[in-house]
Amino acid sequence: MSSNKASSDIGSHFSRVVRALEGVRLRPEVSLTEVPAPGRIAPYSVAMTADVAAGPDEDELASGRFVVLHDPSCPEPWEGAWRIVTFARAQLEPELAADPMLGDVGWTWLTDALDEAEAGYTAEAGTVTRVLSQGYGGLTDNGTTVEMEVRASWTPSDEDLTPHLQAWGAMLCTIAGLPPLPDGVVPLPGQRR
Repeated sequence: MSSNKASSDIGSHFSRVVRALEGVRLRPEVSLTEVPAPGRIAPYSVAMTADVAAGPDEDELASGRFVVLHDPSCPEPWEGAWRIVTFARAQLEPELAADPMLGDVGWTWLTDALDEAEAGYTAEAGTVTRVLSQGYGGLTDNGTTVEMEVRASWTPSDEDLTPHLQAWGAMLCTIAGLPPLPDGVVPLPGQRR
C-alpha cells in the first residue's frame, strides 16, 4: 500500500471517529463551537470550545476546550493512538479559595464523570489550579475572585469518543455549579455553532 493511500485511509478513519462526536447530547446550558485544532501535536486533531450559561442571555458560568488528538505511531506517553486533552475554567465562591481539598475535588469531578459515562481511559494526567485575584486601586471594587481550572488529558480505551465528550460536558456543568440532572432525565441537545 502506498503511503498516500495509507494516509488517506487513516484520515478517513479519523473523520469517522470524530464525526460521531457531532451527535453527542449535552445539557442545553452548554454551547459547543468547533475551533481550529493544534497542528503540531499530532497528525490528526479536532478541537471544540464550550461555554456554559444558565440561559441564552445569562453570564457565562464556565468555559473550556476539548481536543481530540490522533497519532497512529502511538506515542509512548499516550499509551495508545488517541489522546483527549481538556481544559475547564469557572469562577467559584471566594470562601473556597482556602479549601485544601479543592484540587482533589476538582480532579474527582472529572474522574467520576468519566466513570459514570463508562468512558474507559488510561494514562490520565492533569492539574487543578485555583487562581485568587484581589482588586486594588481602580479595581478595588472588583473585590476577591477565585477561579478553578482543571487541565487534563487521557487516552481513551477504545475509539468510541462520545462518552468522553459527555463526561467532560458533565464535569464542565459541575464546575459551573449547575445541579446534576435527576436520574432518568436525558438532556436535550446543546446549542452548536
